[in-house]
Amino acid sequence: MPENRDEVMLSFAPVVSKAAPAVVNIFTRRKVAQRRPVTSLLDDPFFRRFFGGGLGEEQRRQRQQSSLGSGVIVDPLGFIVTNEHVIKGAELIKVVLSDRREFEAELVLADPRTDLAVLRVDPGEEALPSLAFRDSDTVEVGDLVLALGNPFGVGQTVTSGIVSALARTQVGITDFSFFIQTDAAINPGNSGGALITMDGRLIGINTAIYSRSGGSVGIGFAIPANMVRTVVASARAGGALVRAWTGLSGQTLTSDLAEGLRLERPGGVVISTTYKGGPADRAGIQAGDVVVTVDDKPVNDLEALNYRVATGVLGSTVKIGLYREGAPVSAVLPLEAPPETPSRNEIRLLGHHPLGGAIVASLSPALAEELDLDGQWEGVIITRVQRGTPAQRVGFRSNDIILSLNRQNYTRSSDLAAALDRSAERWEITFKRGGKVRRVSFGS
Repeated sequence: MPENRDEVMLSFAPVVSKAAPAVVNIFTRRKVAQRRPVTSLLDDPFFRRFFGGGLGEEQRRQRQQSSLGSGVIVDPLGFIVTNEHVIKGAELIKVVLSDRREFEAELVLADPRTDLAVLRVDPGEEALPSLAFRDSDTVEVGDLVLALGNPFGVGQTVTSGIVSALARTQVGITDFSFFIQTDAAINPGNSGGALITMDGRLIGINTAIYSRSGGSVGIGFAIPANMVRTVVASARAGGALVRAWTGLSGQTLTSDLAEGLRLERPGGVVISTTYKGGPADRAGIQAGDVVVTVDDKPVNDLEALNYRVATGVLGSTVKIGLYREGAPVSAVLPLEAPPETPSRNEIRLLGHHPLGGAIVASLSPALAEELDLDGQWEGVIITRVQRGTPAQRVGFRSNDIILSLNRQNYTRSSDLAAALDRSAERWEITFKRGGKVRRVSFGS
């Protein structure tokens, strides 16, 4: 309860006036295909098949589709961060500041795995208002926060609440799930807006809500500032986004696994494999170890481990706390970019065989990270399957990993292509799909 008049008059206005100019509205426009209404016999696909002049293809028309969202200026030079889904497929991106100035924005970097995108506008000689990042690991449940954005396109709006929970990983929104949960009202159009603390610094980018009606019910999620900072740093550097990787795969420690490993409670990551010569292997981490902390911060599941490593600085190290045969052990993990060895060497497979029409590439740690393939670092992966080809007809799909052909293992796309060029009466293909190994045979 307030104890004096000053506390009764407490207002968020000073914080809002400081932060609001750095929160922008984002309008996008994209073209989408729309099926033409049938107005004559020649517009009906059934009849068009019997006439020439290209009418055998279904005619479509383009229409303009507009959408809106929010963004945050994080650099006075004009760098703006928003959600990737806000600008996905946009042909035109317009940014409107709180003082009504408008800019056309350039897309600098888009990262679907974190649902973040970085835009840039040209303010000329003027420095734009911006928000400074705050270390998102310093936030605690119960801290007051404000959400700023453009809900429903009504204009900039501020809502208040508290941090309801931290490290939400089982939300299923992005690959790097590690969200700040808040009860500050977040509605459609708030995506990409700012979640700030009472010192006026950016603690997260609002990205999603849990709702059955489409409106706010007090469960919103924000991408932590530490992940946002990593993506923005790559955009500023002008290069591709490269994250540190662990070189290990594992699974969350359940109650049953904890009992079998003689641990008192579940929580952590049980290591199943490590990449030979990779960071975890060189750090001495072994299969069967249970990772429980990274730099003394708790790791309760695989998503949390990936987040802690991905937000680290390349070229540095982190301290890993783990259990081995029930005893505590520590290791120092170097933070490195995943190597692209061998080169992906994407090839379209030609010929009359079951993989004809598939486009394949050599798997490497870098490509596995790009495709979010946990622990699958070797093999030949199908990146696309062309329509109407043998590969499509027999049922191969993108992300199928070819492990062997006629009982011969292949790790390079060129070697697999050469083997397929040799005539054969029978094809036996072993491949992995969704973590399960399958074997199929074709021919006599």
